[in-house]
Amino acid sequence: MSTQFLTDTKGRKIAAVVPIEEYAELMEDLEDLAKIANQRDEKGIPYEEVIKGLKLRLAKDAPLRN
Repeated sequence: MSTQFLTDTKGRKIAAVVPIEEYAELMEDLEDLAKIANQRDEKGIPYEEVIKGLKLRLAKDAPLRN
């Protein structure tokens, strides 16, 4: 990341300048992390249930064989 810093008269960093492309990527990452945080307390689906559902879907969508 090619960040530049602005400093005050005492040399303390007070702001950062980030290229717009990198800023956009950071904002996307932040949105993704916010979504994950909001789903933290949601109950997941057990692995076995997911596999069973996928197998049923595959069997249903499979073409008929002679």
